[in-house]
Amino acid sequence: MKEISALKEEVEEWQTLRQNITDTLELAQLEDRSMYNELERETNALESELATREFEAKLSGPYDRGDALLAIHAGAGGTDSQDWAEMLQRMYLRWTERKGYKTDILDLTYGEEAGIKSVTISVEGRYAYGYLRSEKGVHRLVRLSPFDSAHRRHTSFAMVEVLPQVEEDSQVEINPDDLRIDVFRSSGAGGQNVQKNATAIRITHLPTGIVVSCQNERSQLQNKQNAMMVLRARLLEKKQQEQEEKIAELRGEYQKAEWGSQIRSYVLHPYQMVKDHRTEHERGNTQAVLDGDLDGFIEAYLSSQVGVNQT
Repeated sequence: MKEISALKEEVEEWQTLRQNITDTLELAQLEDRSMYNELERETNALESELATREFEAKLSGPYDRGDALLAIHAGAGGTDSQDWAEMLQRMYLRWTERKGYKTDILDLTYGEEAGIKSVTISVEGRYAYGYLRSEKGVHRLVRLSPFDSAHRRHTSFAMVEVLPQVEEDSQVEINPDDLRIDVFRSSGAGGQNVQKNATAIRITHLPTGIVVSCQNERSQLQNKQNAMMVLRARLLEKKQQEQEEKIAELRGEYQKAEWGSQIRSYVLHPYQMVKDHRTEHERGNTQAVLDGDLDGFIEAYLSSQVGVNQT
């Protein structure tokens, strides 16, 4: 029913676009000079809408149309990296607001002094995974540290993970006997808001060693369901990664992804620039990017991958 609803919505949008084109053509055929400004606005809106539809048609991966799980992990750099991870969290939440996506923070671990150590966010909306998969990788920040008394320049790193949300999937089989489930009390920043009841859930998948936890819901059952959703996504990613590695090894092109290979740099000092190292797409307005204006970077990367994915 969820898939039917999504397809129905998409068909209706195409039908609306077709009707708007018909209406604009009829307006143009009137050749009324007083309507030229309105006609220009309508034409520009149609071109923008058509460009969006054309781009989304390129998102043809098996999970591109669906929801996503976005995880951010602070890297080396102590408080600066934890603050950077929180800046990224804000950036992506702002971006999801622009797209009209629904978000839910499933798990959040605060830093000791500032920022966050890690966060896992559920992102629900059409093409959420298709767009966000371009953000997977290491993000690098260069700035004058607000946590350094000498106000020196620091470089911080954070890892962004993007996983498709998968329901009970035939590709992912989980044996209940392979799970160790621990229940504990969740807590907020600095030990605040400690839950009186043990509602937080930690699940360990024994064969792979994958550990997931969820603690932001007050219900133990809801936290367990969310944790299982994250576990399924991580197991699916592991399975796909192993398949890709085998193919790459046969081709002789496999290289292990390391922390040092950042996908994007955000430089706030000595100059201001955000640059994606995969596509060379860059932007000088760093504040706009940190406020969630990411579409240029996302579309540049996904467009560069169309030919690669087809081959």
